[in-house]
Amino acid sequence: MARKFLYVIVVCTVLVLAVLFALRLFPETLTRLAFTPKEHFIAQQQLAGNAYADPRMWLARPGMPDDPARWQPEGAKSAPSDVPPFAVFFVHPTSYLGRDHWNASLDDEDARARARIFVRGLASPFGQASEIWAPRYRQAAVAAFLTSSPDAQKALDLAYSDVSKAFDAFLAGIAPDTPIVLAGHSQGALLVDELLRRRIAGTPLQKRVAMAYPIGWPISIQHDLAALGLPACARADQAGCIVTWSSFAEPADPGMLLERYRHSAGFDGAPRGNNGVLCVNPLTGTLDGSAPASANLGTLVPNTDLTNGKLVPGAVSARCGPRGLLLIGNPPDLGPYVLPGNNYHVYDIPLFWANLRQDVARRMRTWTAQHR
Repeated sequence: MARKFLYVIVVCTVLVLAVLFALRLFPETLTRLAFTPKEHFIAQQQLAGNAYADPRMWLARPGMPDDPARWQPEGAKSAPSDVPPFAVFFVHPTSYLGRDHWNASLDDEDARARARIFVRGLASPFGQASEIWAPRYRQAAVAAFLTSSPDAQKALDLAYSDVSKAFDAFLAGIAPDTPIVLAGHSQGALLVDELLRRRIAGTPLQKRVAMAYPIGWPISIQHDLAALGLPACARADQAGCIVTWSSFAEPADPGMLLERYRHSAGFDGAPRGNNGVLCVNPLTGTLDGSAPASANLGTLVPNTDLTNGKLVPGAVSARCGPRGLLLIGNPPDLGPYVLPGNNYHVYDIPLFWANLRQDVARRMRTWTAQHR
């Protein structure tokens, strides 16, 4: 099982995200030729209302044997005993690498296996939760993030419809007074944002959302944040707020990534433009914070033969730069899988694994104290 962790860091995310970001450096026409599916989007039936009653529709859930979300790396300390109960709804990033269709099939065993590995590596900082639920879904293909075509939007809408149904099953499966933590990475973070915007903001359910961690997907402070219903986390002991970041070593060259962001429409319908991206520093827990490497409690690093991973404290610093990128200083040696422009997106969560784990526990104590 330890060997599977390797794929989280060096195979699955790399294959998806290296394609996504590296090809932003090339003309849009070439990108479409290389990665757009061979067919137009084909409308698919909505999942049955009770689809997520089937345990096979979950990558992680209570009672699952060998639950990947419960894995802990070498060097991880035991969870403190005073962490109050809470339930996590985690949405994994893209694990479908094909270009035959705009959405992954639920019968795609390769995508399913990769998604399970993602949950093992990226949801594990939330392992002190009383419940962790991570659904399978008909995720959008890589091309959905390379073009603004109608096919791309339809693919994303289908992925969201599945996640929304899974969220209904999650709500039905937990106690009505259990606080909720929403988390995801990359495509999963985008879908968490959509849940906040479409299902939660301004509803009674918002009062139960103790935290949101849509990590690795840019949120415009001016054009997106208000629609999500929760504020950015300004303090380390704040709860009921949003934590997110996008990691770059220096010199950082986000290139076409920020160019595409500037021209995209925010949740308020206006172009995001040059307005700042939300950055909550994972080492300080504060908005636009800065901290030295000594504040890093543990970066999840693969060993030399890539068969396991361990926590290495003090490996990486972090500061939120003027463009909203999380800058981590000189490029750390985590292997040959850094994306163009010193983009450490692949490692967004592993870079700060132990601090994220601590952050969740601290904020859940705050939320519980405020809601007794």
